[in-house]
Amino acid sequence: MEKKIPKRKDAWELLTRYNRNDNLIRHALAVEAVMVHFAGLLGEDEEKWSVIGLAHDVDYERYPEEHCKKAREILEQEGWPEDYIRAVQSHGWKICTDVEPVDKLEKVLYAIDELTGLVAATAMVRPSKSILDMKAKSVKKKWKQAGFAAGVKRDVIEEGAQMLGMDLTEVIEETIKGMQRVAGEIGLAGDL
Repeated sequence: MEKKIPKRKDAWELLTRYNRNDNLIRHALAVEAVMVHFAGLLGEDEEKWSVIGLAHDVDYERYPEEHCKKAREILEQEGWPEDYIRAVQSHGWKICTDVEPVDKLEKVLYAIDELTGLVAATAMVRPSKSILDMKAKSVKKKWKQAGFAAGVKRDVIEEGAQMLGMDLTEVIEETIKGMQRVAGEIGLAGDL
């Protein structure tokens, strides 16, 4: 099959074909927004980063035990280029794959995937229930509470920030900014 460069509509169609859970779709939209934000900051291809952010968990709802492995199969069947497939797989490094993030796109995805969950959880417990008025210090405060969003792998976020050569607070700040762009779509506009 001839390889095609997937567009956002292709990633959206795949995501919604394989995932029905609203929380997973909101997570994909959050990751996509943060990826686009970072692509803009780093002067990278925003469309490519959008597509990979949106499709990164394509296999998660149907195949949680084969997460990132089944994604390769699905994306190959769709004719996606190898670098897109590799990037999707790399976000599961040390968790469910041995595909190490090597380029900027992969390192950003690795760093922010788990972080978007912590940011969203932090926003939900704020009085405003909004990400629009949130700062990094709110996330850092919750970070220290091991029982809060206990499923979030904080070590992965820290390692991702180190890979990027960025301070953790800066990564959190930029993740919040990216998510603020889609606050309404991801259910985090709150009472503001």
